[in-house]
Amino acid sequence: MTDGETFSIVNKNERATSCRIYDYRRCRVLLISLSKSKKIMKKAVWMMCLLFGISCSLLAQKSAVFNPAEGAIHGYDPVAYFKENKAVKGDEKYSLSWNSATWYFSNSENLNTFKANPEMYAPQFGGYCAYGMANGHKAPTDPHAWSIIDNKLYLNYSKDVQKTWKTKSPEYIQTANKNWPEIKDKE
Repeated sequence: MTDGETFSIVNKNERATSCRIYDYRRCRVLLISLSKSKKIMKKAVWMMCLLFGISCSLLAQKSAVFNPAEGAIHGYDPVAYFKENKAVKGDEKYSLSWNSATWYFSNSENLNTFKANPEMYAPQFGGYCAYGMANGHKAPTDPHAWSIIDNKLYLNYSKDVQKTWKTKSPEYIQTANKNWPEIKDKE
């Protein structure tokens, strides 16, 4: 090669870089820099993917309480199920944050009753469907598909699921109680 002659350097990605012989050193330095930059970029991309994967798995873990936008039990008063024997919509002015969820009550008396003993009035399995829990998974619930068994509140996905639940609820409760510790913090 003579001074001023043009030549090409092909890198790993089959991209040709043309350089003149007197630019050879600069061209070689440029290619080495590009090569190092690519390695750094690859590491950065892998680290970002790893961090993204970790954050997604953390975010994917659902709360131990079924907590839709309307609050726990879709904004219904958990104490009313026991006192009034029906689903009663709560009021924002009677609310409480407990167990990473917002709970609503229809009156101050029910709010204070819940505050005194939340474990007694909160639905079993964090308000997730009791039948779903018996079958090894979390499912949302309908506040109108409920039952109180042995002084505990159980919610179901729908009225149809509730019919199935009621056929063998003692067996389902036993199975759901076994499943809950493993499933409660999972998606």
